[in-house]
Amino acid sequence: MIQKPFQAANILLPDLEDYENFSVVACDQYSSQPEYWEEVEKQLQDRTSALSFILPEAWIGTPKGATHQQGISARMEKALNESFFKVHPDCYIFVRRTLNDDTVRQGLIGMLDLETYDFNAGSKSAIRATEATILERIPPRVNIRKQAPLELPHILLLADDDKDELLSSINQKAINGQLPLLYDFDLMQNGGHISGYLIDQDDASEFDLTLEKYVQSISSKYPGLNEDSLVFVVGDGNHSLAAAKTIWEEVKQNLSEEEQINHPARFALAELENIHHDSQVFEPIHRIITETSPDELLEALKKDYALFSDSRNDEANPAGFPVECIIGDHIEMIWLDSSKGELAIAILQNFLDQYLNDHPGKIDYIHGNSEVRALAQQDHAIGFILPGMNKSSLFRGVIADGSLPRKTFSMGHANEKRFYLEGKIIR
Repeated sequence: MIQKPFQAANILLPDLEDYENFSVVACDQYSSQPEYWEEVEKQLQDRTSALSFILPEAWIGTPKGATHQQGISARMEKALNESFFKVHPDCYIFVRRTLNDDTVRQGLIGMLDLETYDFNAGSKSAIRATEATILERIPPRVNIRKQAPLELPHILLLADDDKDELLSSINQKAINGQLPLLYDFDLMQNGGHISGYLIDQDDASEFDLTLEKYVQSISSKYPGLNEDSLVFVVGDGNHSLAAAKTIWEEVKQNLSEEEQINHPARFALAELENIHHDSQVFEPIHRIITETSPDELLEALKKDYALFSDSRNDEANPAGFPVECIIGDHIEMIWLDSSKGELAIAILQNFLDQYLNDHPGKIDYIHGNSEVRALAQQDHAIGFILPGMNKSSLFRGVIADGSLPRKTFSMGHANEKRFYLEGKIIR
């Protein structure tokens, strides 16, 4: 029996008229562009904002970052003591985010039970990481969260809801004006527009029933994989969620079973989205190998991992995954053996990890077909253009392989990532 993985929460929103000068993008964005965060600071001036409560990764390891981090908990305590936030009890918040191309992304803010989440590879928990968790990235986040009285998350959960059952009726109510509007404003720095609607009482109960039915359907959702427990995967913010899990495991050691049931540290706020929604654009991240012998590498790949190759055409082999291989002006299609994995990228990355462990070569991860083809023109280089990924394959890949290879796919541009707004007490 799967515990209830996602539920209503006591959600905090700043008690402000001007949300545009509160909400900022996720801390892991623009990590190599400190000038972006300088512009954010200029716009915010001395206002209390989400920036007051987070540490941009662009500042980590700098004197500015150290000073800012030291004051985060105190600024949170001050905001709570001065009733800066308004509490919306026992509710969800439905979010409609209009991106710059006018597509509208839908999500539901609620809290996940950390007892249903495990970031370790091979986990059988209801909520799992999509990519391998880099353990050394957890302690810095633990240090911040351990002292913090509240959280403002950018965690994104994905549901494999191909029938669009979870959020469709809520979205229609929002469009029809049947839900209380909590906020409606333009996000800063070209982030688009966002609207939030209160989901409580009967509307929340209706969603809970829909979610319960969805959870019960999992046992028949992934034929051939002997899987009956994967409900959601973490699409963004996994290391922040891993920090929350790490702290909860420490906290609960000093609690009775009864005290554990509703302890605020047991739950983490997150946004739930449907991976199948049209606004969710998944783009494969391709591979380029340099400083290697490209012909030898390609031959080794074909020998052990390919069913078929053809430099003349790209007629599909139904038993394999098509991958375009480029060495200079030579282009060759190979079909990777699908019996070796659920995803083309998992098969290719497994080969590359083994091959580069024994042979010279450097790997890089590239967005865009034309960029790969250009880079593959240099001497001692080979590029691989991967096929697009069926969205449900993401879940099958997590089930079959424990997690997806690093840099499997990208989801949207930096200014389309989640912005901080909602919060929750965590101790």
